[in-house]
Amino acid sequence: MVSSDFVRQAEGYGLTTANILYRLPDHPVILQEYVWQQYDLAPQFPELHRFLAFWEKSLDGRLHSVRVAHKRLISPSEFKSVQKEYWLH
Repeated sequence: MVSSDFVRQAEGYGLTTANILYRLPDHPVILQEYVWQQYDLAPQFPELHRFLAFWEKSLDGRLHSVRVAHKRLISPSEFKSVQKEYWLH
């Protein structure tokens, strides 16, 4: 059984990390950091955009900035399907 994370990586998803700085609701001059990590598609980042929309709709801490890093863990040249039969004696 192939893991769902591996399937997503083979479909082009890569590991995306976002450093999110936001203002504390009771002390808006103070910034707090939140680190978000998920498999996402660059450069559109649909998962990150969904998360940030949720944040702005549901959470009190106003966003200050978002810094994004993305790494494809499997690229087409590194992934090759091998179909062989192995017999163990």
